[in-house]
Amino acid sequence: MAMKRSLPDGPARADRRFVLKSAAAAVTALLATATGPTRAATGTPLGFTAVPPSLQDAVRVPPEYEFQILYRWGDPTGIAGNLPAFRPDASNTADEQAVQAGMHHDGMSFFPLGADGRRALLVLNHEYTDEHQLHSDGAKPSTRDKTLKSLHAVGVSVIEIERTSTGWQQVLPSRYARRIHGRTPMAISGPAAGSALLQTAADSTGRRVLGTLANCAMGVTPWGTYLTCEENFHGYFGADKGAVASTDATARRYATLPGGQWVDWYRFDERFDVSRHPNEPHRFGWVVEIDPIDPASTPVKRTALGRKCTESATCTLTQDGRVAVYMADDARFEFIYKFVSRDRVRPGGYAANRDLLDHGTLYAARFDPDGFGTWLSLNPDHPALKTDKDLSDPAGVLVRTRLAGSAVGATPMDRPEWVAIHPHTGEVFVSLTNNAQRGSPGRPDADAANPRAANLGGHIIRWTETGDDAAAATFRWAHFALAGDPAVPGSATRYPSPAADPFGAPDGLHFDSAGLLWIQTDMSGQAIGKGAYANLGNNALLCADPATGAIKRFLTGPKGCEITGCVVAPDRSTLFVNIQHPGETSDSGGGLASSAWPDGAAPGAARPRSAILAIRRRDAGPVGS
Repeated sequence: MAMKRSLPDGPARADRRFVLKSAAAAVTALLATATGPTRAATGTPLGFTAVPPSLQDAVRVPPEYEFQILYRWGDPTGIAGNLPAFRPDASNTADEQAVQAGMHHDGMSFFPLGADGRRALLVLNHEYTDEHQLHSDGAKPSTRDKTLKSLHAVGVSVIEIERTSTGWQQVLPSRYARRIHGRTPMAISGPAAGSALLQTAADSTGRRVLGTLANCAMGVTPWGTYLTCEENFHGYFGADKGAVASTDATARRYATLPGGQWVDWYRFDERFDVSRHPNEPHRFGWVVEIDPIDPASTPVKRTALGRKCTESATCTLTQDGRVAVYMADDARFEFIYKFVSRDRVRPGGYAANRDLLDHGTLYAARFDPDGFGTWLSLNPDHPALKTDKDLSDPAGVLVRTRLAGSAVGATPMDRPEWVAIHPHTGEVFVSLTNNAQRGSPGRPDADAANPRAANLGGHIIRWTETGDDAAAATFRWAHFALAGDPAVPGSATRYPSPAADPFGAPDGLHFDSAGLLWIQTDMSGQAIGKGAYANLGNNALLCADPATGAIKRFLTGPKGCEITGCVVAPDRSTLFVNIQHPGETSDSGGGLASSAWPDGAAPGAARPRSAILAIRRRDAGPVGS
């Protein structure tokens, strides 16, 4: 566990005061949202020129806008005295990768530094690796050094940026710069900490773990910390096919079985071998809290929020000042969750709220056909849980959250993804990317919330909590959009406006301070430009105004990429967004990439690299206008 160090005197302390002051302002704003009128949202004109669909290997934005490329995979993070440059042949060492940008940028948040808004921290996730691109000799053969480099290429980056007369640039070096990866020491806290289910040969206490991985979406707490979500962690755990290992209901539901791994880390790091360490997978799938201001702080896995392929940890305040955290489980037929803290948020930043996410109640959502829904408590005293020996205590419920959700009757959803909360109305939106298995033999049929069999287009659901209180036990829901291409027979699309630009596979969602909803898409690499997606082009970023139903395409990405991690600066001067895995040709990656963005002129000329874009209006007006 990392030792806590004091920050230096001078500017760093001033920055921390400003960040804590900003966090306090965020609490005030959240309380105003929770207690004030929630139906007063008005339309915001989408004044930009919509971008047409594109299959080109390039980024396209409206003519009124311009963009810069910041922080690509392999760029130095900014740690003083350790700034290795990226080598185009991917021959950087594992030690160098530990201080460089990881692969496959995903969820991201913006933390202002200083009152003038000219400096900030960007904190971003690195979801997974493409082993063929990460290593100079490709994925095979697997080696210990390659495994170590891969572990260093996932996790989280903290970088500092500064706005200059020519735009944003990364600050190198920076006192805040940090890489958190698959070998970073972390604490485990909350009701499951110390449980026998989390104890391993390397950690008999069940309270310490090495690393975070599969980091997808995220959240920001009212006290100014970053929440990173461990999503598809199961793909890193495995063993030789046929090895003797646990195949109980938990291992089956979480797919941590021999032969099921995506990479062979278990051959060189034995903690990923489920036949030798069956409890190690229990230590992943959590929400991890990180203090972005203190590079010496220890990240903490918050077990009270449940273990799942966690997607999103979006925070708001209840009417009495507690925090509610909305989460999703990104897998077919999994659930949407809400955590409500026991205690109120206190002034004083992270120091005053260090344990707030360790105590509270976790719920799973049931969507009823009449347009109402219920939050089902996952308290072990629930009648459906207390009679099951595996779910009759807090640790059992939290480690086996998926099984608990099924036991209480939560609604199986079509790959629930990001959650976003309207800053003026408090209404909650969640994206559901798709589910081609809906209605297939042996799988659940279409239902009110997931109304299409073989749902290729995906959809977005919105709901309002009863009494406009995030602590409510019930809510009222509706569809915002049934996505897909209306020109495809049988697509059964429904958009809030006839003039809406169509899209497929909604994934990332982000509300800006004006109440505009930014929708990011994730059509799989092998499906782009084909079949149900033939007319939709590459993945895109769209801007929607929920008050009017307008939806316009704002950006299209290069070949094979996902658009993700969108965050708009509080003053709406800049939109930051990630281009993830350009050139991906399949969901599993590998082989010759279809793109050389952003460095090369043709596929094969250079390795494709995920990167952050900083996008601004040419006339310095607010983005989205």
